Amino acid sequence: MSEVAIRPRLDRADVERIVRDALGADLEFTGHEEFKDGFFNAAHALDLADGRRLVVKVAPDKGLKLLSYEVDLMATEIECFERGLAAGAPMPRVWHADTDAGVLVIDRLEGVPLFKARNEIPTDRLLTLRREIGAQAAKFATVTGERFGYPYRDGRMAAETWSEAFLAMTEDILDDIEEQDTALPRPLAAVRALFAAERDLLDEVARPALVHFDLWDGNIFVKRDGDDWSFEAFIDGERAFYGDPLAELVSLRMVPEEEFPQVVDGFLGRPMTEREERRLTLYRMYIMLILVAECKVRGFDAEVEANQLKWATETLERDFTAFGLQGS
Repeated sequence: MSEVAIRPRLDRADVERIVRDALGADLEFTGHEEFKDGFFNAAHALDLADGRRLVVKVAPDKGLKLLSYEVDLMATEIECFERGLAAGAPMPRVWHADTDAGVLVIDRLEGVPLFKARNEIPTDRLLTLRREIGAQAAKFATVTGERFGYPYRDGRMAAETWSEAFLAMTEDILDDIEEQDTALPRPLAAVRALFAAERDLLDEVARPALVHFDLWDGNIFVKRDGDDWSFEAFIDGERAFYGDPLAELVSLRMVPEEEFPQVVDGFLGRPMTEREERRLTLYRMYIMLILVAECKVRGFDAEVEANQLKWATETLERDFTAFGLQGS
């Protein structure tokens, strides 16, 4: 991983000190593990002598160069956890949350990310799990925000209408890409115009629903029950916002094509309409623009950056073409 990575560097003593300050000075620890897969928050596991197994997440230093939407991401994640749990969305228990310090302490789950287990799960069981995952993900959408847009964010990305908020969100990520001088498959002005032309479609969304917006298989945990597998919980809520609940299906769609109808059935209980499919494509373009912009600030190694940029760019190419935005 590159030296410009923004993930905080903490050792075991640092993490133990954080937990003692939060949960009790006399705590004893019996085990430690650092999770090194992420590129944003630091994440460490601690085993306690009292039997608890915890995960400690620490946000990057606020002085680092981040993307426009990444202001107060730990505060966003804490709100997603607290409001999601209150609505019955399966997530780890929160033991401590400090938005100012950028610290979150939660239970460590028993299972594993779904992408690590899927080859061991029979096809029929996997399809049943997909339907359950869709139904559980829909619980986030029962939470209503005060405004559309990102939590804990002042300015134009919080608005009274979904079109105003989402168009501001897309403007900001396109501004990030322009500042980086990163190439897109279409001119920036044309991409901006594409989103702006869909204002009426976006205004069909009347309620600011909580959207986790990062429910790919790495953030979906399952656990083995004897010879069977069961869904356990969702993790990582730092991309969350209040908007169109259908946007939840963007990351849930990152599965083999034959599995996605089961997700939709669990999430909606019916197929999507053509206009819903169109809105969903807008949200997929937005997350792909985020993935493009991340490549310049995350400190990926060359291979990871090349793979992410290739996937995001190819997906944008297909979606731009589907919306009639042809290349030069």
